[in-house]
Amino acid sequence: MRFVLAGQPNSGKSTIFNSVAGYRAATANFPGSSISFTFSRALILGHEVEVVDLPGIYSLTSSKEDAGKAEGYLLEGSYDLIINVVDASRLGRSLELTMQLLELERPMIVALNMMDEAKRGGMEVDHEELSRQIGVPVVPTVGRRGLGLKELFRRALQHAHQGEDSFALTLDREVEEAREEVAELLETNGVGNSVPRRFVAEKLLERDAHFEREIYAQHPELKKQVRKVAAVLQKAHGWSADQVISGSRHAVAHCIEEEAVTLERPQIGWREWADRVFLHPWTGGPVMVAILGLLFWVVFRVGQRLEMPLVELTDQLGASLAEKLPPETLLGTLAGGALTGIAGGVAIVLPYLLPFLIGLAILEDSGYLPRMAYILDNFMHRIGLHGKSVLPLILGYGCSVPAIMSARILPSLRDRRITAVLASFIPCSARTIVIFGLVAAYMGPWWALGIYLLNLLIVVLLGNVLARTMEGASPGLILEIPELQLPQMKTLAAKTWLTLKEFITIAWPLLVASSVVLGLLEWANAAATINALLAPLTVFLLGLPVAVGMTLVFGILRKELTLVMLVQALGTTNLSAVMTEGQMLTFTLFVVFYVPCVATVAVMAKELGWRDTAVISAFSVVLALVVGVAGRFGYALFG
Repeated sequence: MRFVLAGQPNSGKSTIFNSVAGYRAATANFPGSSISFTFSRALILGHEVEVVDLPGIYSLTSSKEDAGKAEGYLLEGSYDLIINVVDASRLGRSLELTMQLLELERPMIVALNMMDEAKRGGMEVDHEELSRQIGVPVVPTVGRRGLGLKELFRRALQHAHQGEDSFALTLDREVEEAREEVAELLETNGVGNSVPRRFVAEKLLERDAHFEREIYAQHPELKKQVRKVAAVLQKAHGWSADQVISGSRHAVAHCIEEEAVTLERPQIGWREWADRVFLHPWTGGPVMVAILGLLFWVVFRVGQRLEMPLVELTDQLGASLAEKLPPETLLGTLAGGALTGIAGGVAIVLPYLLPFLIGLAILEDSGYLPRMAYILDNFMHRIGLHGKSVLPLILGYGCSVPAIMSARILPSLRDRRITAVLASFIPCSARTIVIFGLVAAYMGPWWALGIYLLNLLIVVLLGNVLARTMEGASPGLILEIPELQLPQMKTLAAKTWLTLKEFITIAWPLLVASSVVLGLLEWANAAATINALLAPLTVFLLGLPVAVGMTLVFGILRKELTLVMLVQALGTTNLSAVMTEGQMLTFTLFVVFYVPCVATVAVMAKELGWRDTAVISAFSVVLALVVGVAGRFGYALFG
């Protein structure tokens, strides 16, 4: 049995999904952040159920530019029941999607979510009256706290077994007549579809891109007939047919809301006061800088405190191992390489990665990210980008892969492509490890902050160049800002573990294996040959130690490898003994800008195509060399 969760952005779909099926999808408070739908099998009340979490959508109408994955799944996917997750605090607007889902005439149940937010806003929602109005079961829930979820899925199982289809609600007379007339045209012309004809008729009147493409290709004569019916509707109301239908649906939704909701005095609390500061033109920017600065400071301090004792411990283990297994022997080389990889993960990567991931999860779960998008919208438009580009760029500080994929939330193809390119240049958590573990640890936090500011400046300049060279303009920002929330420990732990688990299961074994391979290459004197081939770049241009070449090659696999393998290549965890501060700065600048990791390259190829990805990768190497050389000579002159 398969249930599909459908609802508007920020209705709490992914939260309910994660509560039932385990933590499998991101729940960042930003419209449309669940980019690709996720599914998981779960045992619910003794029944094995496949639960599908779709991206948030406002409508079942597809635009010309975006085919609409969620809409396509709802229209043509195989499932037994729709669980429509509705934000109770925004009931009138949320019901407009509910009405469209009812028109699919599939078994459906409504999860009336965020009941606590509705009550705080002065809304008392009668879920039984709402159920009578729309004709399907309605179950009140508070997804974040798990309230009502057991009853929701009990009713869902019961309703799915009964197999009762939903039915469309009636709109105003002119809309119903137009819809009936087009439905008769479809029947007369033998247009068959798995979707109800009345629904298809409505979509054609709304000039839905998907249905127009599918039906008019086979029945071109219908186009003129449908447009004629739409013209009559437009003449009667003075608006286009899609506006008339939307307006009628809007009116019915608010009539239902009036019947089901009793208004009381709203509660004014800390959220409203906080938003007055976060969203104010004068205070919003400084507060944002302060929050990001605090995150930077905490990551540095926590990482530094954790790193020092762990490095001492791993050094002692390494010395003990070298006494028992001399590094000149093959067995000693293998054991030493493995220990270096393990120790690098424990002592160098985790101390900075863990606090950074926790901080990013707090920003996501609290709802602060869309407030950053609001504050930065004017700035983003000045450089030719959309305000929503902020989300992928911020996510890029965690990992470039979801950052590039999340560019799909942008309304235009142009903005998606530009944002995806820029996201690949943002220092991800792996690059952050290099910045903190090398520059911040040995040169001080202000130098590390300077690298971030330089990176931001280059990303802004690059974005401006791309925006000017690519045709089109960014549309204005229409952004739904969710309520501020206190992050829950369970959610923070789950989000942090989700990313940390990827490092432990994928990156860490790769660290160990790469360290062993590097040890073998050094033992066989092959590393010296490779380093010599790379010397014109690493030594002549960048002024780095010759042994650094191999670390940059392995860094293409995962950026964490560069720092761990730098320790192995130079034979010490005390890098200040073998590298000058200028070399540390140059090395870090090059790592921050050169070719993204293999996983990022693969995602870029999927989103942008292999040709563009190859060009971007080649450009990144050139940019990294330019910035690295500038850093080398700049530090020599002014450092």
